[in-house]
Amino acid sequence: MPKTLRRSTLSLTAVAGLALAGLAAAPQAGAQPANTARTTHGVSTVRSCAAPRQAGWAACDALKVTGGAVAAHASGVSPFASAPSGYGPSDLRSAYNLPANGGSGQTVAIVDAYDNPNAEKDMAAYRSQFGLPACSSSSGCFKKVGQTGGSVPSADAGWAEEESLDVDMVSAVAPNAHIILVEAKSASMANLGAAVNEAVKLGAKYVSNSYGGGESSSDTSYDSKYFNHPGVAVTASAGDGGYGAEYPAASRYVTSVGGTALSKASNSRGWSESVWNTSSDEGTGSGCSAYDAKPSWQKDTGCSKRTIADVSAVADPATGVAVYDTYGGDPGWEVFGGTSASSPIIASVYADAGTPSSGSTPASFPYSHTSSLNDVTSGSNGSCGGSYLCTAKPGYDGPTGLGTPNGLTAFKG
Repeated sequence: MPKTLRRSTLSLTAVAGLALAGLAAAPQAGAQPANTARTTHGVSTVRSCAAPRQAGWAACDALKVTGGAVAAHASGVSPFASAPSGYGPSDLRSAYNLPANGGSGQTVAIVDAYDNPNAEKDMAAYRSQFGLPACSSSSGCFKKVGQTGGSVPSADAGWAEEESLDVDMVSAVAPNAHIILVEAKSASMANLGAAVNEAVKLGAKYVSNSYGGGESSSDTSYDSKYFNHPGVAVTASAGDGGYGAEYPAASRYVTSVGGTALSKASNSRGWSESVWNTSSDEGTGSGCSAYDAKPSWQKDTGCSKRTIADVSAVADPATGVAVYDTYGGDPGWEVFGGTSASSPIIASVYADAGTPSSGSTPASFPYSHTSSLNDVTSGSNGSCGGSYLCTAKPGYDGPTGLGTPNGLTAFKG
């Protein structure tokens, strides 16, 4: 049975200091306030980031669980006496048939907006809890830079939660990889795109983007300026608003990552998955792009242009992941969902699979290895007349793409 969300307790001194650190959040131009808490399917959630109110801006796709029942408590080794709620590294490795020591020799980049001043030390706490190898700036394993490689931008508590989620998922799935956190100075697509370019310049072959906004006629120019990086696996969250397209998930140059509800099961796999759909306006994104051309390797016929998504991973907050964050308003162990979780998971699976071949388009790799994925065949994320664009079915469908990882074969090329 699901267990009620609870949080491991820090010392009063630590909590006081961390709470003070989390009070200063930079206002985001071009954005509306983050949503207030909502309760659906037994869990209460709140958006970490403000929703964009104009074209060319993005919001992170992280949903924080604030109460209710979550799927499990994650096993860990230290230093907290109480097990964090939400799935941990061993759960994700089991669910997706992944190696315990993945990512060796690889560099995964995370692109987000604004700064998380506590990113490195919070990641260290997560890795310590789950017995993962240390990864620090002093050892050269971790690096945090601004969008042009220099000083970091002003801090923001909501985007800090996103960044903690992202680096924790990379730690979980590719624990031996180096991590670069590139922080854009705002949530504009121009600044986020510049951060993507910087990540590639710094040597990352895997770049996760856990954000999105409405499509616009500028998207094709963003494609060529920011997301066209042959030989680099660029992933992007499909969105958290249910059926409908968002950018950069709609880019033909990225692996668009949808979201599932992941539950333990008594079948041979030990897990089951369905489309993540919490309500009419909360669930994984999918659908047809209005602007981006259909890539040659995508063969579905329901969209004349690019179809979202390509693959998927866990994103339902009710089956969410454990995250350690101390810069937000509720410091400590938290549970997160949203396709902000699935994007860095998939980027890290690419890292486990090895360096993409020179000049390749990694988004195409899964289409050549469809039998090496867990096909998700149940659930829907909205109303589309029952078509595959919003309804799971055997083979390809919009909400979950070709399915979820079953080992590494589908992500090699």
